[in-house]
Order: sequence, then structure tokens, then C-alpha cells
Amino acid sequence: MITCGVVGLGQMGRGIARRLDQAGVLVAAQDANAQAVDAAALSPGVHTDVLSAEVLLFVVPSTADIDHFLAEAPLRNGQVIIDLTTSHPDDSAALAERLATQGCAYVDAAMTGGAAGADAGKLTLMMGGAPEVIARIDPVLQQIAQQRFHMGSVGAGHAMKLVHNLILHSAFMATCEGLTLAQKAGLDVARAVDVLNAGNARSFVTEVRFPRDILSGTMNARSRISNLEKDLGLARQFAQALDGPACYTNLTHRLLHQAVTQGAGETDFSHLFEMSGPLTKEVDNAGR
Repeated sequence: MITCGVVGLGQMGRGIARRLDQAGVLVAAQDANAQAVDAAALSPGVHTDVLSAEVLLFVVPSTADIDHFLAEAPLRNGQVIIDLTTSHPDDSAALAERLATQGCAYVDAAMTGGAAGADAGKLTLMMGGAPEVIARIDPVLQQIAQQRFHMGSVGAGHAMKLVHNLILHSAFMATCEGLTLAQKAGLDVARAVDVLNAGNARSFVTEVRFPRDILSGTMNARSRISNLEKDLGLARQFAQALDGPACYTNLTHRLLHQAVTQGAGETDFSHLFEMSGPLTKEVDNAGR
């Protein structure tokens, strides 16, 4: 049996830790916030010495946080570090190189599926790393992810996640804008979403996000606006380094940055629907 430790028990990490706990492979879990540890409600035998595990899964804000955590850590030869963050591929490569000098393997396994997917063990992973390492840890990954895509060498998973998120978040903001216009035109927003889902404009945003998290009135997408802003900031850096197209990436980042600047960074991002009109006007005016 492969033993696992989880670092980071927030919205995503809590669900991941529980799934591994239920599978009988979680031996340790920790979070800087003691309340997060309590809220995870893990088995009594799960301790906090994550470095004792063979496989360490990090569900923290960034690869830089992992690097900081491991800087003074007494790692053992053969341990595997799974980086479940959304980070820049350059950071992935740098950390992997340092860990290799300690005899440890590294896999960037960027995830999508949200907190609900983590709770259900139905995440999708985009992975970068050595095929033999990914094959070794697959029994662990099966417990948390329904779909797992090996995209290439170290950094490929994080690169794919940046592409994924720039498309997803840009589509969300475009949908917010379109449905705001529908509302202003006197159309029923729920009915407008039904039309989108019956036509070619359908997406995860219209099929799941709006009905479940916004139109239901729950306003709980289980992630903050600041998280989206961070992701699009990384996507901008990624696009600039590749001298690639970034029109929609840049615009979406400006909208999200405007929301954060206004003090809404800690607000659940479902509220971007009601904020869409004012944000768009401000960004439009600033660009003229």
C-alpha cells in the first residue's frame, strides 16, 4: 500500500484528503489553519507528519508555497511530490530539478472539477512528469480523479491548466456579460440559459455553473475572485513568454483585477454575474 500525506486542507484539499482517507492510504495531513484540519474530519489515526508518507500531495496556492515548505524538509530518496496547484511551468521545472538532487520525483498534476469534484473523487488531472512515476502513483490518483491526462514532461500539466483556465474564465465573463444584456433587455435569465444550453453557446458555465451556483441563489461556486485573478495573471505571463495571442486573456485579467482592486478579492466568484455590468464599463472607460 502506498502511503500518502496531504498538505493543504482548504476547499479542494479537504475533499482530496477525505477520499484518500476512505481508501485507506492517507497517513498524514496538515494545514497552517488548525480549523481547516478539524473541518476535514479525518480518521483518528491520521497524523500531521506528512514527511513520513511515500507520496506527498500539495493542495496549496502555488508551486512557490511547495518550494518554501520543502526547502528545509528532510525528504527521503524515492518520495514523490504531487503538485496539484495552478502555477507557471517554469516554477514546476525549477522545483523538479531541485527535488531530483534529493532523489525525489515530481509530478505537476493541475486539477479541474472544483471543490464538488474533489469531494466526489471526480477531478480531472492534467499531468507533467516521467511516465514511470505517473504509473507508480496512479493507484493514488484513481482515488481522487476520474480522468487523468499525461500531457508530457514536467511543466506540461501546469501549461495545460493555464490554457484551460484562460478559456474557462474568459467564457465565464463573456457569459456574465451576455446574460446581463439579456436581463437589461427584459428577458428571463433562466430562460435565456435554457436557450444557450439548447444551442451552440452551451458550456460548463451555462450547463452547470449558472444553474447550480447562480440562478439557484446559492451564490457559492466555492472559490474566490482573487483565485481567478491569480490564474489569469499567470496565463498572461505564460502567453507573453510564448509571444502568443493573449487578447481575451488580457481582457479577462483586467476585469478580474478591477474586481480585486475594488476590494472584492475574497468574494465568491459567482457574484461576478451581478458585478459584470459595472466592471465592463469601468474597464471600457479606462481603455479609451
